[in-house]
Amino acid sequence: MHAVHQIILRGFILPLLCLPFCSPALAGSQGTLRGRVIDPLGAAVPNADVALVRDSKPVSATNTNQEGRFEFAVSDPGRYTVHVEASGFEKKDSSPVFVRIGGTVNLEVWLQIGSISQKIVVSATGSEMPDTQVGASVSVIDHAQLQDLSKLDVLEALRTVPGIQVLQSGRRGGTTSVSILGGSITSTAFNKVLVDGIPMNDIGGSLEFANVSTTGVESIEVFRGGNSVLYGTDALAGVINITTPHGITTTPEITYSVDGGNFGTYQNSVSFSGAFHQLDYFSEFSRFDTQNGLPNNAFHNGTYAGNFGWAVNGSTEVRFTLRHTAVGLGDPNALNFYGVPDSSSQKEQDTYWGVTLQNQTAEHWHNLVRFASTQLNFQFVTPSPSGTPFEGNFLGDIVTVRGANGYSVTGQALLDFGGPYPQTFNSGTARRSVYAQSEYDFRPNLATIFGFRYENENGFTNSQGSLSPANRNNFSSFAEMHGSLSHRFYATAGVGLDDNAVFGFAATPRVSLAYYLRQPTAGTFFGDTKLNFNFGKGIKEPTIFDAGSSLYSVLSQLPQGPALISRFGISPVGPERSTTFDFGVTQALWRRHARWDIHFFHNQFYDLTEFLPSSALPLLGFPQDVVNGVAASGPGGAMVNSSSYRALGAEVQLEVDPGHGWRVGGAYTYLDPDVTQSFSSPPFFNPAFPGIPIGLASALVGNRPFGMASHSGSFFVDYERRRFGAELSGYFVTRQDDSTFLSDAFFGTSMLLPNHNLNAGYQKIDLSGRYTMNPAVTLFASIENLLNERYTAAFGFPSLPLTFREYVQQFVRDRAWRRDRPRAGFSGAGMWDRACH
Repeated sequence: MHAVHQIILRGFILPLLCLPFCSPALAGSQGTLRGRVIDPLGAAVPNADVALVRDSKPVSATNTNQEGRFEFAVSDPGRYTVHVEASGFEKKDSSPVFVRIGGTVNLEVWLQIGSISQKIVVSATGSEMPDTQVGASVSVIDHAQLQDLSKLDVLEALRTVPGIQVLQSGRRGGTTSVSILGGSITSTAFNKVLVDGIPMNDIGGSLEFANVSTTGVESIEVFRGGNSVLYGTDALAGVINITTPHGITTTPEITYSVDGGNFGTYQNSVSFSGAFHQLDYFSEFSRFDTQNGLPNNAFHNGTYAGNFGWAVNGSTEVRFTLRHTAVGLGDPNALNFYGVPDSSSQKEQDTYWGVTLQNQTAEHWHNLVRFASTQLNFQFVTPSPSGTPFEGNFLGDIVTVRGANGYSVTGQALLDFGGPYPQTFNSGTARRSVYAQSEYDFRPNLATIFGFRYENENGFTNSQGSLSPANRNNFSSFAEMHGSLSHRFYATAGVGLDDNAVFGFAATPRVSLAYYLRQPTAGTFFGDTKLNFNFGKGIKEPTIFDAGSSLYSVLSQLPQGPALISRFGISPVGPERSTTFDFGVTQALWRRHARWDIHFFHNQFYDLTEFLPSSALPLLGFPQDVVNGVAASGPGGAMVNSSSYRALGAEVQLEVDPGHGWRVGGAYTYLDPDVTQSFSSPPFFNPAFPGIPIGLASALVGNRPFGMASHSGSFFVDYERRRFGAELSGYFVTRQDDSTFLSDAFFGTSMLLPNHNLNAGYQKIDLSGRYTMNPAVTLFASIENLLNERYTAAFGFPSLPLTFREYVQQFVRDRAWRRDRPRAGFSGAGMWDRACH
């Protein structure tokens, strides 16, 4: 398989790189902009009014023919959009495109019916497709929604997506994970996350969501379900695709904002964007600081995002994107458990950049090549122990820990171990990849995509001088076909092939179907009725720690290890796997001013890695020779693919656009997860609660995985007028199973509590508003946790109470530049600080 992928590398990617530069030179006195106008199901829209627009002024007009096609001759090179109007559809403006003399640009313009927004998605098929033609569960948070929510972090925006639960340990900057339809919420590694197609995950899939701000974010697309066909390893439960804005205006735009709030919170942000001839540019930088209202819990985040494009000709575009984040956080640990803050702190520097070449080689043939780089660096230090010295270790204060299930314990928990200080942990990761994709349209509603990816992963972990390096060369390829047999039935099917340096070969299929019982219409109360179905498999490669601590690696380091490996057929740690399945109904209502969705899902997550002590290996059938070898090793155990759980449930979503500036919606998810297999830890017992088995580090078989709520949901009420806007939003979860993870002074179990419903549910209500004083100045205010609820999203870690921010945004699209004046400027802005402790 490795040799096959090398042949693909030479025979597929290199020719694609040459295509844009092998096209014959075009000559002529004018360019051409042609396109096709189609409805939500891909049917042609004849006799639509199409206007060619430049700098907000109409240049020419025409009508589509019976095939929905239009064409304009362009005598002046520049950036153009087309404005489309057709009876029974909403008006639509295309994205700007650059047309040069002698060049030809092709556009497809999708029209929507009714005011409920139709989204263009990529994660379901690998190419742009209206969500009306997709059978998978995909949600998009667009730029307007991000502005309405007024959130600082992507994790807060994700709370509004159905099927998602967000778990943050403490306050801003605290470790955060995202669960999609039952994917692990105590692990940060079950979702593939990309920014402009560049992978953000560490080796093994982990990602710190707390560091991902909304700076430089145009939209967020969430695919719910396994999709390793298109995205390779790490897409176990879902895919999150973040996009960066493009500069679109010929007049440069500058935006500056500054804000402040309680807990010593302040932020500055500046952006600069525009387009000049064939180039477009966007840059934004922000710096956020807060003290978080707790000792040793200060957090700062500096983020830069850039997006630069070059329209080589009418058929070729080169785009460079860059995102860099530098954060610092004081880490006081779980204050509710210890009563005294730890002295630890951490820093992280993450850089993502990529160069993407896209070429419309022919009318029906589109190619893409991307080089991507991900560089992650992490430093953690505990300079000195905290707490009360006790027999060589250090204890927290005497505290009473109360669970939402009615149980409580009082005592002192072990906070820091003895030994030399400072204690440090560092890690570094460099992921470099080349990705190529070729799409061919056999006809307007039938296309096939082939893709290939080569990735080099190089990284290390360093704990107190113990270095664990990794260097992997991975290959993957896929083939997928999507299209429609009629304007009622749509299908996507594909298979992915992965050749990983650690676990070897793995194949992952996916099938998605959509069928319309009723086709879209705006003239009746009951609009279109769409049936959805999606099935997929996902895989996740092992982390550096998992691979280095696997049974294979542990035995390899023993003198008799190679013989044991050969004799008993011990293989390297395998991929973690998922099988995801969902189906549902989407119903449009009230002349497509409302939409209701209900989906049912059943997901299996299996071959998950867990650390097994040598005493647990016989439970998996390993012979005594292997058990003895592992027992004699330093760790006394090994990572094994032996854990599994299933998650089934349903999600319901409602969105209504009654007009007059109002928009309301909500989502609810029922989740029933259950651990089906685990050998990592036997049940523990606290003498204070006789007869109740307790999972210390992980949930026991038959129980819910830690941190997952059976019921969760969100809502929003949005009101927008020309000068004023406001949004009330909320997020809630019910009680979750969890653990205190604590040992007492004698390494006993007296600080453990029964797991079931241990952590209380909560609701987080937020309110934001804006007032536009003039086209250049807008005032904003935001209140999070409006009810000032005291809760712990992660058990033991107090979350933020009511927080208040006020800020002002200065926007400049200087008319002076339009009059060819030499320069323009803008004034500063004020900042307020309120004490709302």
